[in-house]
Amino acid sequence: MTIDIVVPSLGESVTEATVARWLKAPGDAVARDEPLVALETDKIAIEVNAEAAGRLADIVASQGAEVAVGALLGRLETDADAPSVAASRDPVPPAAAPTPPLSPAVRHLVEEHGLDSSALTGSGKGGRILKSDVLAAVPTEQVRIDPAGLRRRHRRHGGAGRHRPRRHRH
Repeated sequence: MTIDIVVPSLGESVTEATVARWLKAPGDAVARDEPLVALETDKIAIEVNAEAAGRLADIVASQGAEVAVGALLGRLETDADAPSVAASRDPVPPAAAPTPPLSPAVRHLVEEHGLDSSALTGSGKGGRILKSDVLAAVPTEQVRIDPAGLRRRHRRHGGAGRHRPRRHRH
């Protein structure tokens, strides 16, 4: 069976998006809810996930293309063997609870620090893994601190290091 991959509703006033990048190539096996393509608008960035397990058949909208809401991005082929393909590629114990998807910021931190997201315990709603959970799991010698963020800013004087002399009254 072939499933069309379409641009989802992006918000009240957003009518089109740009295909930022394809996360899968034609012929790649995909699991249900696995991200396929990243879309960007002037307001949001969103990933379109697979509706079913199978393989990416073809890409209709190439990287950099402007697409309207509801436009065809590509096609996904599903078949009876798709669950076994996904299971053989990414084995999950049957007793394990399904893990909620990671937000883009959390996924970036997990990849940046080389962590395994399945080993993290989420403290968010429904067991969702938060940025603070990832940072807590990172050894302290790996955490980068931005020195510019540590400087104290003075609003009254327009920023750090800027000082206005006071007027003298006689």
